[in-house]
Amino acid sequence: MSASEDGPTFSTHSTTSGMVGGGFYNANSSPQWNAIEAVLPMLDKATNSLPVDCPGPVCLADFGCSEGRNSIAVMQRALTSLLPHTDRPVQTIHSDLPTNDFSKLFLNLQPGGKPVFESDRVYSAAVGGSMYDQLLPDRSVHLATTFNAIGFLSRRPVKTLPGYIFPNGPSKERANGFVAEEDRKAFAAQAKQDVGTFLQKRARELIPGGKLLVQVFGANETASTCNGLYDLLNDAVLAHVDLGEISRETYERYYQPVYMRTLDELVAPVTDETYGANGLFDIDQTKSYEIAVPFNERFQSDGDLDRYARDYVNFFRAFTEAVLSGALPETPDRGKLVERIYDTAVDLLKAHPDRYPFRYIAIAMLLTRAG
Repeated sequence: MSASEDGPTFSTHSTTSGMVGGGFYNANSSPQWNAIEAVLPMLDKATNSLPVDCPGPVCLADFGCSEGRNSIAVMQRALTSLLPHTDRPVQTIHSDLPTNDFSKLFLNLQPGGKPVFESDRVYSAAVGGSMYDQLLPDRSVHLATTFNAIGFLSRRPVKTLPGYIFPNGPSKERANGFVAEEDRKAFAAQAKQDVGTFLQKRARELIPGGKLLVQVFGANETASTCNGLYDLLNDAVLAHVDLGEISRETYERYYQPVYMRTLDELVAPVTDETYGANGLFDIDQTKSYEIAVPFNERFQSDGDLDRYARDYVNFFRAFTEAVLSGALPETPDRGKLVERIYDTAVDLLKAHPDRYPFRYIAIAMLLTRAG
């Protein structure tokens, strides 16, 4: 990957190379699991109603598996419901970008050299590719899931965001930057089109009556998951602009290509013909909710500021580092500069913990493939 005029470039239909590997994402994804856990009843509902009376294996596919910790747990939950209701073999597919750390995924699928799914009817595989492309054969999938990954856009809709590093803009409380309304609308439109494209591709892969569960971080009328978190990262990056280690041009070109949707924005492409997916799915259930954040609860309990700051920063480093690193000039010092930026974020948070409050809002929808 490299930095270009338009920002970091990765693989086709991807604006990131994925999560930090080497076990780092798995170790810092407990909040994501809490968000997934809240919609497991929707997963149960989907699994219990799958059409499994046709020949061949039942296929369960998860898009955006990262290193596998949460993806495997989801599959284990689905298999608990599915296996007693069919004697057919089951294929689990774990998919992510080609640049994902699949080595950790494979180790997690075979802990101690034995299959993690304790059934001789379950077979697992991994597929590398963008979730905005078709990755599996037509009508081969019974249940498709994605958790959080669809928040990462397929392309950068604008070249620069001169006033802030995130398209939804800073929190009202911090107000440490700005995003022009025209730019924000460009991201909102791209986010909807990405959902539309994702639905088109999954519609080809799913059998009629197959289920699709989509969950992602987002926003509601009172809060957004970007609040606090990106205020902190923005302040840390600007600190190094002030030190002369990052140019203003680089800062304006760098932004995290992620958008915090509302539930209405997530659901709109299912029925709006603008995005090319209307008529492909029926809506079974939708949900907007907030989950408890483990490092927030721990800090409230023990008051350990050092641990809180490190856990908070490691949490967002796991999914922001690739884009940040790719946006910086390729120099021998780039890795050390990235390290210093996240260290600065820790120092800022420890100095002003009340300045960067973090809440985790999530949204989800369960769909059935029409036809």
